[in-house]
Amino acid sequence: MASLKIERGEWVVVCDGAKALILQNAGDARFPDLRTRESYEEKHPPTHEQGTDEPGRTQASVGSARSAMEETDWHEQAERNFLAKLASRLDAAVTSSEIASMILVAPPRALGMIRQAYSPHLRGAIRVELDKDYVRLPVPEIETHLCGRRRRR
Repeated sequence: MASLKIERGEWVVVCDGAKALILQNAGDARFPDLRTRESYEEKHPPTHEQGTDEPGRTQASVGSARSAMEETDWHEQAERNFLAKLASRLDAAVTSSEIASMILVAPPRALGMIRQAYSPHLRGAIRVELDKDYVRLPVPEIETHLCGRRRRR
């Protein structure tokens, strides 16, 4: 279990390729109190439900050899689009001074995808990146995983 200091007002963005929670610390660094600020979710059907036809074929420019083209992974493309939109929202928050710093928590695959969409401003505002899959957990459990202590009552 980590013991992360989350400053008052700081954002914690917990996401994967289809769901994102933007949490804000309403407590302080010693006793955090994460509250949901924004929530986004998209349903992405599997690629086999999105494809319309068999993969295309190409013919070599010399000779009569033919080979199949790789089929588009529509599910992965939908995840990339979702994370690019999330990165755009976070960038807007940083450039408008809505937020100065944030912590980003995502599974390794989603983290790799969203990094490709970072602007220089957003990259500078992300204080910590954690490669964890917490997006389906209730907020109090996310808080416990990040801070190592239960919420004060």
